[in-house]
Amino acid sequence: MGFACFLSPRTKASSQEHNKAWLLEETGPKLMDSDPYSVHSSFRFSLCSQVELEKIKREVPSSSSCRNFSVSEGSATVLLVNLENDGKETEKSTDEMNWSRAISLEKSISPVANSLIRFSFSEIVTATGNFSNGRVLGRGACSYVFRGTMGIWRKALAIKRLDKEDKESPKSFCRELMIASSLNNPNIVPLLGFCIDPEQGFFLVYKFVSGGSLEHYLHDKKKKKNGVNVSSLYLPWSARYKIALGVAEAIAYLHNGTDQCVVHRDIKPSNILLSSNKKPKLCDFGLATWTAAPSVPFLCKTVKGTFGYLAPEYFQHGKISDKTDVYAFGVVLLELITGRKPIESRRPSGEENLVVWAKPLLHRGMEAIEEFLDPRLTCTRKNSALMDRMIRAAAACVTNEESRRPAMKEILSILKGDEGKIELRTFSSRKLSNLAGLIDCYPQLQRTKSEMKSHFALAMLGVTEFEDGDRL
Repeated sequence: MGFACFLSPRTKASSQEHNKAWLLEETGPKLMDSDPYSVHSSFRFSLCSQVELEKIKREVPSSSSCRNFSVSEGSATVLLVNLENDGKETEKSTDEMNWSRAISLEKSISPVANSLIRFSFSEIVTATGNFSNGRVLGRGACSYVFRGTMGIWRKALAIKRLDKEDKESPKSFCRELMIASSLNNPNIVPLLGFCIDPEQGFFLVYKFVSGGSLEHYLHDKKKKKNGVNVSSLYLPWSARYKIALGVAEAIAYLHNGTDQCVVHRDIKPSNILLSSNKKPKLCDFGLATWTAAPSVPFLCKTVKGTFGYLAPEYFQHGKISDKTDVYAFGVVLLELITGRKPIESRRPSGEENLVVWAKPLLHRGMEAIEEFLDPRLTCTRKNSALMDRMIRAAAACVTNEESRRPAMKEILSILKGDEGKIELRTFSSRKLSNLAGLIDCYPQLQRTKSEMKSHFALAMLGVTEFEDGDRL
């Protein structure tokens, strides 16, 4: 790109606060309106600060008509919008808009840009073999991830290409870059660099993890034995426990180990990569967001994620907090224990949803281990204690009610066997101590039942409105 962004320390700090304020507000309650020019609606928006707005206005051609809209009251971040699009723009004006967006985005990420490697588009093309289909590692709703090699030593990289046609790409790129660049944990894939090209779009460059995803090990079935599909890969129990512990540590770091609580919002096996020695690495922060603090929820306008891993309060009401990740991690624990996928329509009636099927068995703990343990595993005296920890951790994670769901640091204590240091809330200890309180919320529970039927019809995601064993 050739852009040089130099800011004084004071300006950098101020700009970073403004960027974070925008990221915190972008899905907050103040934006939940029907404004057609909201941050969710159009690629035409450019992100800039109040200080930068006047300069950008001077740079915009006089023939263009522009307006600015505040993201939130008192916020220093605004949106610059070209209102005279109408599909009649010349090629020249389109190029000018692309460059204007790129300049604005460069300024938005300038507080962290100097800590990352800036790649040119030609380097990205060379590294990915011109985006060869043979180098595709995975794909998301609006992105592809390619394996790339770069430099004399042919260092392996994972290069994420955001869909340049997607209206949300600039915002998603900025959010992911700002969050991922602030993380430093051995169980999180590090962000190495980025590329912004006005014509080709946005790219994020991560360190490559060689072992593949947990999804690949748990659910890829390619071979047949006696006519029955069996996994071509095998994870022993020791590896599964190690993975569970490492992912829990990564999530606990996101929630409590950074300046601001980070909610990942897409915890699932395909976003857990394994190194050659089976050490887990959490990746893909495309849906991640900052929250004010752990256990302080906020509402979002659009629910994004993967059916089967969405916490009830999230898919029903758009309520996000660190507990959203805790629930999703509980589903991953169940996958590690049972070897099942979270949603399987071919299962017998009542067993399609992993959480619903597993809850009665989790009540019984180790007594029912043979009924839901992955057939590829064997419960021995040596690993029974670790299995018991994972069962109790999973049971606590998939609690329907957010307020009764433990924080990740408590789940980590359970997995490590330190639960004596905390007040462990298990299913067996949950009793209806306040009948009046439950009656007060009965209409809401009735609405929840109706909402759940709709969601189950969409994705076989049946989550009961009552905790198992709880009755009115």
